[in-house]
Amino acid sequence: MCGIFGIEGHPDASNLTYLGLYALQHRGQESGGIVSWDGSRLHVERGMGHVREIFSQEVLHRLPGYRAIGHTRYSTSGASVISNAQPVVVKTALGPLAIVHNGNLVNAFEIRQRLEREGAIFQTTSDSEVILHLMARSGSRHVLDALKVALAEVRGAYSLLLAAENCLIAARDPNGFRPLLCGRFGDAVCFASESCAFDLLGVEPERELEPGELAVVAGGKLGFERVPGRAEPSRCIFEHVYFARPDSKVFGDTVSAVRLRMGAQLAREAPAAADVVMPVPDSGLFAALGYSRESGLPFEFGLIRNHYVGRTFIQPTQEIRNFGVRVKLNAVRQLIEGKRVVLVDDSIVRGTTSRKIVQMVREAGAREVHMRIPSPPTAWPCHYGIDTPTREELIASRLSVAEIAGFIGADSLAYLSLEGLLGCASGERKSYCTACWTGEYRVPVDSGEARQVELFPIRMERT
Repeated sequence: MCGIFGIEGHPDASNLTYLGLYALQHRGQESGGIVSWDGSRLHVERGMGHVREIFSQEVLHRLPGYRAIGHTRYSTSGASVISNAQPVVVKTALGPLAIVHNGNLVNAFEIRQRLEREGAIFQTTSDSEVILHLMARSGSRHVLDALKVALAEVRGAYSLLLAAENCLIAARDPNGFRPLLCGRFGDAVCFASESCAFDLLGVEPERELEPGELAVVAGGKLGFERVPGRAEPSRCIFEHVYFARPDSKVFGDTVSAVRLRMGAQLAREAPAAADVVMPVPDSGLFAALGYSRESGLPFEFGLIRNHYVGRTFIQPTQEIRNFGVRVKLNAVRQLIEGKRVVLVDDSIVRGTTSRKIVQMVREAGAREVHMRIPSPPTAWPCHYGIDTPTREELIASRLSVAEIAGFIGADSLAYLSLEGLLGCASGERKSYCTACWTGEYRVPVDSGEARQVELFPIRMERT
């Protein structure tokens, strides 16, 4: 999930990276960091919390240079501590290196165990650090060659940025699970997880890196190469369902347009005898609007979000998620009382949040509550960077749709079909990963990765 941003060739690189991370704050709210290169050394600043809390003007002054990469972190398992904040910075025979990573390496645990037996000492529990160790042991004399050696060994999801003495490198895994865009800011070259970061800065988008593509910026020149290995494209369609900001363009589509189509298709597949359509803000907003337009039912903001509270889904513990529901949303009784309400949310993962929201709408006087979800039931864990580490946590893995409706207290519940969802995004349907709904994993997961919690007291971090 994390957000990454990088820039090469601008004298104010760290300030621009700070602004880029600010636009990507929705992708991770636990920690953030920036590293810059001034021509002689790497400077790094990391901290817990939001970007604006970490980077004062004084801190940014400590990050001089024309090359910078940054990270806003969202963890899925393992400790939410400063030692796991990125960028990860190391000194090697290749010179100082810094990495930021969005995704999850499914064989990182196995590689880490092997490297530790060989004497490697890890600073973090982050799978991203595995790549740096593999580079340092590659025997290659050039950073790009060393990175290729490392990437040939890892499997899973990664969109990453690597800052070295003489270059900035961007890489996307052969499956293309996570997005990574390239753009121009005058003579400088920028990379970002989403186009909304480019919009804030006025960066001219050039294109999205292809699955398995490397971009190298050195000496003011931008070149492209290939990551070792080939794979079937497996873009994470959950970026359109929930992760990405609606004003971003991801995988060739504007996210808000895809969500509007999802809502309209849901209205066709699962109409409801109701009086009003209401979104669960903010991620359900555009799907609810699409549902309203297609069904002809009026659209109302019956739930108001407190925007000073973070996204509850990406908080690290269930206790905080439950608390977040109570402080994040408030019902508008005047719009709800006596109404049959269609409530549209992006997904139901554990069910506890939806249950509290339905209860809130009923307490505001709704006659009926019909929950509509513009994605299929999430029944399988994601091993590529989403906060669903075990199948037991997923309500759809053990209850039917009717049973889930009963659990959350809704009068009816319906999900968008998988075919309906895939038809709302451009590109071939087989180019999207649907493992969280089907259990069909494009990249097999090592048994060690799946059992690492039982085997190891320090858990690997899924970034």
